[in-house]
Amino acid sequence: MARAGGTHPLWVVADRQTEGRGRRGRPWSSPAGNLYASLLLVDAGLPARLPQLCFAASLALYDAVRAITGIDPLRIGLKWPNDVMIDGAKLAGILLEGSTLPDGRPVTVIGMGINCAHHPADTPYPTTSLLKAGYPTEPRALLAALDAAMLDRLAQWSRGAGFAALGEDWVRRATGLGRPVTVRLGHRETEGVFEALDPAGAMVLRHADGSREIINAGDVFPSAHVG
Repeated sequence: MARAGGTHPLWVVADRQTEGRGRRGRPWSSPAGNLYASLLLVDAGLPARLPQLCFAASLALYDAVRAITGIDPLRIGLKWPNDVMIDGAKLAGILLEGSTLPDGRPVTVIGMGINCAHHPADTPYPTTSLLKAGYPTEPRALLAALDAAMLDRLAQWSRGAGFAALGEDWVRRATGLGRPVTVRLGHRETEGVFEALDPAGAMVLRHADGSREIINAGDVFPSAHVG
């Protein structure tokens, strides 16, 4: 669609998916009743800044869920870098993928799988749905709220120029900030306290010896060990 031109931003929506996937190609359960939506963006910003869109997307989803459900803000939060959590369980997955057009313009697709009515059981972390949380929600109604919220957050991000303010908004909604976490990085794990976001959106992890590590990507879990 990006190569063919046309209107963008553009949402592509499915009632269900037969080959849904998450990070690192992991399968993503996609039964009917949830929202599966991908947003196509062409030339949204400088390529080096495009990964910051995961923060814009998670904030937009947070905004949309709160707008449509009125959920208590104490029940909903954001886990680094882009998971929306309700009652400590994962509500949605967000995956960014990119490519480049022949003319050099970057293409970004922000894929979202949001558990409206169903959530998987066999996962390494707790999951939930809006229905389980007490808010039965039609996927298309959530999409309308998400579309409006995404436009607002993209405007705030302003092709990367507004990331400082966007990051501050994200931090105010963050879960796990200032707490010990375990980060799985491919073939190794590391532990420490999630101290802050760096100016680019990476996690600043403070280890028990006081040293700091910059984490650009990884799976984050609560840790019982204090760094």
